[in-house]
Amino acid sequence: MALARNRAALIAALASFRARYGRALEWLVGALMVALFVEVTLGVVFRAVGQALIWYDELASVLLAWLTFYGAALASVRRAHIGCPELVEALSWRARRLLSIVAQIIVIAFFVLLGGVGASILPILATDSMVSLSWVPMSVVQSVIPISAALIVVAEITHLFDLLVANEPLGGSGGVALADGLH
Repeated sequence: MALARNRAALIAALASFRARYGRALEWLVGALMVALFVEVTLGVVFRAVGQALIWYDELASVLLAWLTFYGAALASVRRAHIGCPELVEALSWRARRLLSIVAQIIVIAFFVLLGGVGASILPILATDSMVSLSWVPMSVVQSVIPISAALIVVAEITHLFDLLVANEPLGGSGGVALADGLH
């Protein structure tokens, strides 16, 4: 009985963490969307009056890349990446669970590798800067790769935990939507 209560409390705490984590990523992605909107709007207005901003295109590209990477982290928290639930749901519950656990481990390994490689190139880029904003180092621009990879790993680990503690098919008190866990 105590084990079941501790397990339920741990699952609830993880769900609460995931909700707060998702909200923080929503704010980050929202802020990036607003920044991109403002920057593009300024670029259009200044170009319309004949005073084009020299940094507009380069900064817009960087903001779009950041929005994409951090948006991917948010999608990971929400389980919003593309999957094949119809194929997975055709399997038995135990096979779905095993397949989902293996898929989570592969995804986590990929993003750990991506984050490590991304972090390893930052010192190399430390002496380079953006062309139009020479005071912005490329290492800051490219830091999105290891940071977003780490954010995705955290999200994927929370979902892996859900899969590991699931001991009943969907519909039972400990069930989890396994197909939702596949990317």
